[in-house]
Amino acid sequence: MRVRWYGQSAFRLLSEGGTVFIDPFHLPGPEMAARGFRFEYPAIAEKGSDLLLITHEHFDHNAAEAVGPSRAVIRSTAGVLEAPVGKVTAIASEHDAAAGTQRGPNTIFVFSLDGLRVCHFGDFGQAALRPEQRSAIGQVDLLMLPVGGGPTIGADAAFEIVELLRPRWAVPMHYRTPAIGFLEPAEAFLARFASVERCPTSEFDTAGLPARGEPMAVVPAAPARG
Repeated sequence: MRVRWYGQSAFRLLSEGGTVFIDPFHLPGPEMAARGFRFEYPAIAEKGSDLLLITHEHFDHNAAEAVGPSRAVIRSTAGVLEAPVGKVTAIASEHDAAAGTQRGPNTIFVFSLDGLRVCHFGDFGQAALRPEQRSAIGQVDLLMLPVGGGPTIGADAAFEIVELLRPRWAVPMHYRTPAIGFLEPAEAFLARFASVERCPTSEFDTAGLPARGEPMAVVPAAPARG
Protein backbone atom coordinates (compact mmCIF):
# COMPACT_ATOMS: atom_id res chain seq x y z
CA MET A 1 0.00 0.00 0.00
CA ARG A 2 1.35 3.41 -0.99
CA VAL A 3 0.57 6.13 1.57
CA ARG A 4 0.87 9.86 0.86
CA TRP A 5 0.50 12.56 3.51
CA TYR A 6 -0.70 15.95 2.28
CA GLY A 7 -0.34 17.66 5.66
CA GLN A 8 -2.63 18.10 8.66
CA SER A 9 -4.81 14.92 8.62
CA ALA A 10 -5.08 14.41 4.85
CA PHE A 11 -3.91 11.10 3.39
CA ARG A 12 -4.23 9.12 0.17
CA LEU A 13 -3.91 5.35 0.37
CA LEU A 14 -3.24 3.69 -2.98
CA SER A 15 -3.54 -0.08 -3.17
CA GLU A 16 -4.53 -2.96 -5.43
CA GLY A 17 -7.91 -2.88 -3.69
CA GLY A 18 -8.59 0.75 -4.54
CA THR A 19 -7.77 4.33 -3.62
CA VAL A 20 -8.93 5.88 -0.34
CA PHE A 21 -8.60 9.58 0.48
CA ILE A 22 -9.12 10.85 4.03
CA ASP A 23 -9.74 14.38 5.35
CA PRO A 24 -8.73 16.70 2.47
CA PHE A 25 -8.42 20.34 3.54
CA HIS A 26 -9.42 23.74 2.30
CA LEU A 27 -6.72 26.39 2.39
CA PRO A 28 -7.71 29.26 4.72
CA GLY A 29 -8.87 32.51 3.15
CA PRO A 30 -7.12 35.90 3.41
CA GLU A 31 -9.24 36.90 6.41
CA MET A 32 -7.68 34.11 8.47
CA ALA A 33 -4.19 34.97 7.28
CA ALA A 34 -4.83 38.57 8.34
CA ARG A 35 -5.47 37.25 11.86
CA GLY A 36 -2.08 35.51 11.86
CA PHE A 37 -3.38 32.03 11.03
CA ARG A 38 -0.60 30.35 9.00
CA PHE A 39 -1.49 27.21 7.03
CA GLU A 40 0.87 26.75 4.10
CA TYR A 41 0.57 23.17 2.92
CA PRO A 42 0.29 22.81 -0.87
CA ALA A 43 -3.27 22.82 -2.19
CA ILE A 44 -4.79 19.40 -2.82
CA ALA A 45 -5.82 18.75 -6.43
CA GLU A 46 -6.54 15.08 -7.13
CA LYS A 47 -8.38 13.27 -9.93
CA GLY A 48 -10.75 11.21 -7.82
CA SER A 49 -10.80 8.19 -5.53
CA ASP A 50 -12.73 5.02 -4.94
CA LEU A 51 -13.61 6.14 -1.43
CA LEU A 52 -13.47 9.52 0.31
CA LEU A 53 -13.70 9.60 4.11
CA ILE A 54 -14.37 12.81 6.04
CA THR A 55 -14.07 12.57 9.81
CA HIS A 56 -15.80 15.88 10.66
CA GLU A 57 -16.98 19.10 9.09
CA HIS A 58 -14.13 21.55 9.78
CA PHE A 59 -12.44 23.36 6.89
CA ASP A 60 -9.11 21.58 7.34
CA HIS A 61 -10.79 18.16 6.95
CA ASN A 62 -13.81 18.39 4.64
CA ALA A 63 -12.73 19.70 1.22
CA ALA A 64 -14.40 16.94 -0.81
CA GLU A 65 -14.12 18.92 -4.03
CA ALA A 66 -10.30 18.95 -3.77
CA VAL A 67 -10.21 15.18 -4.32
CA GLY A 68 -12.31 15.17 -7.47
CA PRO A 69 -15.08 12.64 -8.17
CA SER A 70 -15.24 9.69 -5.76
CA ARG A 71 -17.19 6.49 -6.24
CA ALA A 72 -18.35 6.72 -2.62
CA VAL A 73 -18.20 9.37 0.13
CA ILE A 74 -18.65 8.65 3.82
CA ARG A 75 -18.67 11.71 6.01
CA SER A 76 -19.26 12.55 9.66
CA THR A 77 -21.29 9.49 10.58
CA ALA A 78 -21.22 6.19 12.47
CA GLY A 79 -22.03 2.60 11.64
CA VAL A 80 -20.71 -0.35 9.66
CA LEU A 81 -21.01 0.71 6.03
CA GLU A 82 -20.45 -0.85 2.62
CA ALA A 83 -17.90 0.85 0.38
CA PRO A 84 -16.02 0.10 -2.87
CA VAL A 85 -13.06 -1.19 -0.83
CA GLY A 86 -15.21 -3.34 1.48
CA LYS A 87 -16.72 -2.68 4.89
CA VAL A 88 -15.87 0.54 6.69
CA THR A 89 -16.42 0.85 10.43
CA ALA A 90 -17.25 4.45 11.38
CA ILE A 91 -17.00 4.97 15.14
CA ALA A 92 -18.60 7.94 16.88
CA SER A 93 -16.23 10.02 19.03
CA GLU A 94 -15.76 13.63 20.11
CA HIS A 95 -13.48 16.48 19.06
CA ASP A 96 -13.06 17.57 22.68
CA ALA A 97 -13.05 16.29 26.24
CA ALA A 98 -16.46 17.80 26.99
CA ALA A 99 -18.69 15.28 25.15
CA GLY A 100 -18.44 17.24 21.90
CA THR A 101 -20.00 20.41 23.35
CA GLN A 102 -16.97 22.54 22.46
CA ARG A 103 -15.89 21.37 18.98
CA GLY A 104 -18.51 18.84 17.96
CA PRO A 105 -18.45 15.20 16.83
CA ASN A 106 -15.63 13.28 15.20
CA THR A 107 -15.52 9.92 13.40
CA ILE A 108 -12.83 7.27 13.76
CA PHE A 109 -12.65 5.26 10.52
CA VAL A 110 -11.41 1.66 10.31
CA PHE A 111 -11.13 -0.35 7.08
CA SER A 112 -8.88 -2.90 5.34
CA LEU A 113 -6.66 -2.49 2.26
CA ASP A 114 -4.14 -4.98 0.87
CA GLY A 115 -4.70 -7.19 3.88
CA LEU A 116 -3.85 -4.40 6.34
CA ARG A 117 -6.24 -2.97 8.91
CA VAL A 118 -6.13 0.85 8.77
CA CYS A 119 -7.42 3.22 11.46
CA HIS A 120 -7.66 7.04 11.09
CA PHE A 121 -8.60 8.95 14.25
CA GLY A 122 -9.59 12.28 12.69
CA ASP A 123 -9.57 15.12 15.23
CA PHE A 124 -9.98 12.91 18.27
CA GLY A 125 -10.11 15.06 21.39
CA GLN A 126 -11.54 12.83 24.12
CA ALA A 127 -9.60 12.46 27.35
CA ALA A 128 -9.32 8.72 26.65
CA LEU A 129 -10.64 6.02 24.36
CA ARG A 130 -13.80 4.41 25.74
CA PRO A 131 -13.92 0.59 26.03
CA GLU A 132 -16.71 0.27 23.46
CA GLN A 133 -14.71 2.37 20.99
CA ARG A 134 -11.66 0.20 21.57
CA SER A 135 -13.74 -2.90 20.93
CA ALA A 136 -15.19 -1.48 17.71
CA ILE A 137 -11.72 -0.58 16.39
CA GLY A 138 -10.32 -4.08 16.89
CA GLN A 139 -6.90 -5.09 15.60
CA VAL A 140 -4.91 -2.38 13.78
CA ASP A 141 -1.89 -2.53 11.48
CA LEU A 142 -1.59 1.11 10.35
CA LEU A 143 -2.72 3.80 12.79
CA MET A 144 -2.96 7.52 11.97
CA LEU A 145 -3.67 9.75 14.95
CA PRO A 146 -3.37 13.42 16.00
CA VAL A 147 -0.51 14.26 18.34
CA GLY A 148 -0.28 18.07 18.32
CA GLY A 149 -2.57 18.94 21.22
CA GLY A 150 -4.68 22.10 21.19
CA PRO A 151 -8.06 21.06 19.75
CA THR A 152 -7.09 17.36 19.78
CA ILE A 153 -5.13 14.96 21.97
CA GLY A 154 -1.42 15.55 22.47
CA ALA A 155 1.63 13.32 22.85
CA ASP A 156 0.71 11.62 26.13
CA ALA A 157 -2.85 10.65 25.21
CA ALA A 158 -1.81 9.67 21.67
CA PHE A 159 0.86 7.30 22.94
CA GLU A 160 -1.60 5.76 25.41
CA ILE A 161 -3.75 4.88 22.39
CA VAL A 162 -0.74 3.36 20.62
CA GLU A 163 -0.05 1.20 23.67
CA LEU A 164 -3.71 0.17 23.81
CA LEU A 165 -4.12 -0.68 20.10
CA ARG A 166 -0.58 -2.01 19.48
CA PRO A 167 -0.43 -1.27 15.71
CA ARG A 168 2.53 -2.26 13.57
CA TRP A 169 3.00 1.35 12.49
CA ALA A 170 1.80 4.64 14.03
CA VAL A 171 1.75 7.73 11.80
CA PRO A 172 1.47 11.08 13.60
CA MET A 173 -0.71 13.79 12.07
CA HIS A 174 -2.26 17.17 12.95
CA TYR A 175 0.88 18.66 14.51
CA ARG A 176 3.13 21.67 14.04
CA THR A 177 5.43 21.63 11.00
CA PRO A 178 7.17 24.45 9.08
CA ALA A 179 3.94 24.79 7.06
CA ILE A 180 1.65 25.74 9.95
CA GLY A 181 1.90 28.18 12.84
CA PHE A 182 -0.10 26.40 15.53
CA LEU A 183 -0.28 23.05 17.41
CA GLU A 184 2.68 21.34 19.10
CA PRO A 185 5.47 19.50 17.26
CA ALA A 186 5.47 15.70 17.04
CA GLU A 187 8.79 15.21 18.84
CA ALA A 188 7.33 14.59 22.31
CA PHE A 189 5.21 11.80 20.82
CA LEU A 190 8.05 10.30 18.78
CA ALA A 191 10.43 10.29 21.76
CA ARG A 192 8.31 7.55 23.34
CA PHE A 193 9.08 5.02 20.57
CA ALA A 194 12.04 2.65 20.50
CA SER A 195 11.98 2.81 16.69
CA VAL A 196 11.15 5.79 14.43
CA GLU A 197 11.22 5.66 10.62
CA ARG A 198 11.60 9.18 9.15
CA CYS A 199 10.67 9.16 5.46
CA PRO A 200 12.63 11.34 3.01
CA THR A 201 9.41 12.34 1.21
CA SER A 202 5.74 12.71 2.08
CA GLU A 203 5.08 9.18 0.74
CA PHE A 204 5.94 5.71 1.93
CA ASP A 205 5.09 2.13 0.99
CA THR A 206 4.05 -0.27 3.74
CA ALA A 207 5.85 -3.07 1.88
CA GLY A 208 9.14 -1.33 2.64
CA LEU A 209 8.52 -0.97 6.38
CA PRO A 210 9.85 -3.43 8.94
CA ALA A 211 7.22 -5.28 10.98
CA ARG A 212 8.71 -5.58 14.44
CA GLY A 213 7.02 -6.78 17.61
CA GLU A 214 6.85 -3.28 19.08
CA PRO A 215 4.92 -0.47 17.36
CA MET A 216 7.07 1.72 15.11
CA ALA A 217 6.47 5.41 14.42
CA VAL A 218 6.50 6.29 10.71
CA VAL A 219 6.94 9.98 9.91
CA PRO A 220 6.38 11.18 6.33
CA ALA A 221 8.19 14.41 5.46
CA ALA A 222 5.99 17.47 5.76
CA PRO A 223 4.76 18.60 2.33
CA ALA A 224 6.07 22.01 1.25
CA ARG A 225 5.00 24.43 -1.45
CA GLY A 226 7.28 24.48 -4.44
